[in-house]
Amino acid sequence: MDYEKLLNDRQLEAVERTKGPVLILAGAGSGKTRVLTYRTSYLIERENVAPYHIMAITFTNKAAAEMKNRISTVVGDRGQDVWVSTFHSSCVRILRRFAAEAGYDRNFSIYDADDSKTVMKAVMKKLNIDPKKFKERTFLSAISKAKDELKGPEEALKDWGHDPVAMLKYKTYKEYQDRLKESNALDFDDLIVKTVELLQTNSEVLSYYQKKFEYMMVDEYQDTNTAQFELVRLLSGGTRNLCVVGDDDQSIYKFRGANIKNILNFEHYFPDATVIRLEQNYRSTKTILSAANSVIKNNEARKDKTLWTENEEGEKIKVCSFESAYEEADYIATDVASRKRKANDSYSDYAVLYRTNAQSRILEEKFIRENIPYKIVGGVNFYSRKEIKDIIAYLKAIVNPSDDLSVRRIINVPKRGIGEASVEKAAVFATANGTSLYEGLLSSDINPAIKSAASKIRSFTSLIEGFKSRLNEPVPTIIRAVLEESGYQNELVIENTDDSKARLENLEEFINKAVVYQNDNEEPTLSGFLEEVALIADIDNLPEGDDYVLLMTLHGAKGLEFDTVYIAGMEDGLFPGFMAITASDGGEELAEERRLFYVGITRARKNLTLTLARTRMVRGEYQTSSPSRFLKEISPLLTESNMPAVSFSSKKEEAFEKKSSKSFSPDKSYNPFKKPVAPKNFGTSIVKAPLSYGVGDRVSHRKFGEGVVLSITDGGRDFEVTVRFDGGEEKKMFASFAKLEKA
Repeated sequence: MDYEKLLNDRQLEAVERTKGPVLILAGAGSGKTRVLTYRTSYLIERENVAPYHIMAITFTNKAAAEMKNRISTVVGDRGQDVWVSTFHSSCVRILRRFAAEAGYDRNFSIYDADDSKTVMKAVMKKLNIDPKKFKERTFLSAISKAKDELKGPEEALKDWGHDPVAMLKYKTYKEYQDRLKESNALDFDDLIVKTVELLQTNSEVLSYYQKKFEYMMVDEYQDTNTAQFELVRLLSGGTRNLCVVGDDDQSIYKFRGANIKNILNFEHYFPDATVIRLEQNYRSTKTILSAANSVIKNNEARKDKTLWTENEEGEKIKVCSFESAYEEADYIATDVASRKRKANDSYSDYAVLYRTNAQSRILEEKFIRENIPYKIVGGVNFYSRKEIKDIIAYLKAIVNPSDDLSVRRIINVPKRGIGEASVEKAAVFATANGTSLYEGLLSSDINPAIKSAASKIRSFTSLIEGFKSRLNEPVPTIIRAVLEESGYQNELVIENTDDSKARLENLEEFINKAVVYQNDNEEPTLSGFLEEVALIADIDNLPEGDDYVLLMTLHGAKGLEFDTVYIAGMEDGLFPGFMAITASDGGEELAEERRLFYVGITRARKNLTLTLARTRMVRGEYQTSSPSRFLKEISPLLTESNMPAVSFSSKKEEAFEKKSSKSFSPDKSYNPFKKPVAPKNFGTSIVKAPLSYGVGDRVSHRKFGEGVVLSITDGGRDFEVTVRFDGGEEKKMFASFAKLEKA
């Protein structure tokens, strides 16, 4: 193969430099996958390296399969012998072979996230940890972060401190690991940790793999954590022919444990390393690249490089400011439709990127109204998300208690100790009496089958009855009451994980939707709101196929590219977020946000539009925001804007940051809702009342129709009435529950 003609000078250097440690700084769109593929084939064809002596590590199974296929296309069947896999897959293969040496049976189980959660529930139960105060994910998240840093319970405790919560983390970590070991099981973090421990403690196993892997390559090196770095260092320690490929400017996964120091300090760990910069971009226009370079150069802790391209100059970047997020979303939708008509291209050539998942709601609504097919990537339809469906179920149950499906969904959300068996018994009772599940629950006091759960059920029905009495209140007020008084929001606040914070953001956006509905309708009602939501959420009429506009977070867009890209929500406080602006970490959080913006910019091939809203609804209230500070880092010569030149005086920035720090606490326990209050007790106990009918009288039932009373028995708290209905059925039922009327 003529590599000299297929590659540019820097790419060729990266392919041919096969000895010793090599760091390839591959800028966005610079052809790194091409380099890795040809480097592997070069080793096989030109240097006669046996394919099974080459190891290539990627971060996803899809990337691994793609690389293996590309290698096989170049070198034929020999490419199948190259060890190409993810970190986790590689570790499983090693541990299966040397399981005994690692202290496990080779048939060990691998626990996924749900398995880990089940184990942690049992751990918490054994340690008498109240699940209402602490959620499983709180401890699992802390344990995972500790494992990323190769720290066991004792070492992790040194970081956590010795306060009561830290001690709980320590105890759960120890017990969790003991239970995994007893079950001959490993979680995903353990796959890497236990492999590292095996290599550190068993010289024979280490020697075997160091001899096996004469050449080692690692893709997306900027995303590695401490445990992965140590694994790579150990495996490559024999020949030291280690090639890592990455871009520190695209390191955006700190929240997942990625340690940017692995790539920034590569020469420190490997002093004899060769550094090769791939700076020629084959993706974007000159204008887009100039903007990306002008933004990322503001980060101090980075490897110096400047992307360039031989592509055309291209259109200027559009910067569009709007009065509201609704105008912003409307513009994006109509602009997509307009460009699509003029260019006659595919919807898949377009992408809308945003900082938080909650931003998708308004965009989805506008796209539906414009009849533009779209697909949410890395998430689900806004109204299909669990937290939104849960709250909608509460609202449906309040408006229509006969909705058994909604009642079943929420009766134990958040957990109230009402078991499925009790629900089923209440359902049987309700069916026998010809009424809804909810009314069956209201009669729990007189249903002997569920007496043990009666008080818990009564607490739930009391909650719903209280909400029903407030149907005349504004819709946003009712939703806030549901979130607060049900304990739903408080459970998410206590959990305090990335996932729970995202769920809280989505609930904030749901309240925003309710506020808009309340303001836009002359006679707003909760039932009307639910109807509007149901119609908006119905996207079944979208055309089938794979031609969609993609809507996704900036994190989800990494590795993708599109002709036309919109980045929405370019406001200080949203992007970058308030937490990054007010963080006291020397600017590290802000630097990561800037890298995220850089990733977003470099997804665009031809057209880039940056949008912002002067006012955006946050927690049900409109807030005015300043343009993102990142916008001022792009030269006005590169942009076409509908607003005055973006500039920030130091005084304005100081005032804004001061205001931000007052309005938004950087504390991790930050609660975006009001303080929860205890639910009111509206009392739903049944009181026995005199009957208006007697034995022999004809009575009417709303479901079974008319019939004759055969007998009446005084059951203490209620009368048990036996009726033979005109249809021939004979039913026994409680009087207060059956609500029989004299015919």
